[in-house]
Amino acid sequence: MTNIEKLIAKDLLSIRAVFFRPDQPFTWASGIKSPVYCDNRLTLTSPAVRNDVENALAETIKREYPEAEVLMGTSTAGIAHAAITAHIMGLPMGYVRSGAKDHGRGNQIEGRLEKGQKVVVVEDLISTGGSVIEVVNVLREAGAEVLGIVSIFTYGMKKGLVRLEESNVKNVSLTNFDVIAEIAAEEEYIRPEDVARLIAFRNNPSDESWIKGEAN
Repeated sequence: MTNIEKLIAKDLLSIRAVFFRPDQPFTWASGIKSPVYCDNRLTLTSPAVRNDVENALAETIKREYPEAEVLMGTSTAGIAHAAITAHIMGLPMGYVRSGAKDHGRGNQIEGRLEKGQKVVVVEDLISTGGSVIEVVNVLREAGAEVLGIVSIFTYGMKKGLVRLEESNVKNVSLTNFDVIAEIAAEEEYIRPEDVARLIAFRNNPSDESWIKGEAN
């Protein structure tokens, strides 16, 4: 566990951007029962946490993608983070829509992007990876060289990891599910025995045995 992973985990828990409720699971749109609720948009309304997140994103990009020329946010959650981080770094930014506009110039990529430019995609969280990989593909089709992704939080779900590998794209997250679960137990947001249940959910979201505390 790095200092950044720990700091961002504590920040997200403190403002309930990541909120665990293993005894009263949330229901995702897919119908899957989940012990965690994640809304990183809340970081924008907390100046102290926002400062930690954006500076950590900037430092991560400088370290992992030193050749970055443009930051591209995912629509909509990644846009503000891309804009603030680009401002800190003195880089241009834009964002990628979920689909092309049906009016005006019909853009899907907003902001100036030249063919061959080295791009880093800014995302708020990664679960199964589908939406961010779509963004990567749109940028590649436009002629950009996508260096990789930087995200605030990742679940580390197998499906997401496989998709990223198959798409040959690197992701670096400020913190992750395992770290946040550990910190949540240390700071008594959850009980220590709940950590195994949370990891069981992450490892196999479709298996609901964790709800009854039957995690292996």
